[in-house]
Amino acid sequence: MSSQKNIIIIGPAYPLRGGGMASFNERLARAFQEEGNNVSIYTFLLQYPSFLFPGTSQYSTEAAPAGLDIKVLINSINPFNWIKIGRRLKKERPDIIVVRFWLPFMGPCFGTILRIAKKNRHSKVVCIADNVIPHEKRFGDKPFTKYFIKPVDAFITMSRKVLEDLRLFTDAPAKYVPHPLYDNFGEKISQAEARKNTGIAQDDFVLLFFGFIRKYKGLDILLEAMHLLKNSPDPIPHLRLMIAGEFYDDRKTYEDQIVQLGISDMLILRTEFIADKEIKDYLCSANVVVQPYRNATQSGVTPLAYHFEIPMIVTNVGGLPALVPDGKVGLIAEPTAASLAEKIREFHATGEAHFLPYLKEEKKKYSWQVMTEEIVSISE
Repeated sequence: MSSQKNIIIIGPAYPLRGGGMASFNERLARAFQEEGNNVSIYTFLLQYPSFLFPGTSQYSTEAAPAGLDIKVLINSINPFNWIKIGRRLKKERPDIIVVRFWLPFMGPCFGTILRIAKKNRHSKVVCIADNVIPHEKRFGDKPFTKYFIKPVDAFITMSRKVLEDLRLFTDAPAKYVPHPLYDNFGEKISQAEARKNTGIAQDDFVLLFFGFIRKYKGLDILLEAMHLLKNSPDPIPHLRLMIAGEFYDDRKTYEDQIVQLGISDMLILRTEFIADKEIKDYLCSANVVVQPYRNATQSGVTPLAYHFEIPMIVTNVGGLPALVPDGKVGLIAEPTAASLAEKIREFHATGEAHFLPYLKEEKKKYSWQVMTEEIVSISE
């Protein structure tokens, strides 16, 4: 980068337990800092009212990340707060405001803050759009999204599908930049060491479903696939599905399905929030990561799998297939139980060793420097 810039990132960060988004924002801040920029993150005092939050807690129990300037200021439901934050940003005159957008609910809050901030006629706003059309539709989605988009100068999307969706709302400058690797959870460890840490048998063949459990992620389809594999004439020896992540859906629906399918003995359930320090153990314990999504734009699980060099089986929806070259870093299934079962069997027959050289090569594409350079470039 040619010169030092003052950059403010708006979005989830510590002390929020924002999962992949908080980790992304904190890692992006470090990438900008490493390039000599001044960076602050403006995060939420209140992100969601409790009745809208499906998990157990919105707040992290881990230590604050060292070396980051995180300001806990934004209240997503208080218009007086939005005005106050907007005036503060207007006065601070950052060169670039990077704002994450993933849910229309945030549109009124962010849209108001940005309109006021831009009255300084200096700050450029770049949105990293995770979704433009939400996975789960609600009243007000379209007007809230339109309100947010208007003051944004340029957009980065991390899937081509979101770039297409964005064009339904705006013709502002926009660019597809792949999701960088999550390299902030430690280095890869051996499968044997990881399984010792997680208490998983060394001879198990482990599929990993990782992350928040929501309807669109298709865990129910994967459970059906496990039932098919269990009852096939030639079952895979020691096959286990580890589900690691917190329920953001009705837990009982899945528990009833597991009992009905008779697959409890095939499951390793770690259905609570996974702390950052444990992520490495879960990923490195797996033979393959399975993303059985019904629909998707991109997924933060994919760059995690790349970082730890774990092959993937993903469904042929949204932006997932573009990130997982079929037969090289993983396999592509249709979002049905039969197709997933077939690809799991194919993966077991092929073996992990086949995929490792391709994973090592493909992951080189996904650097944080590419992301920071594109944000600065498109802002200009």
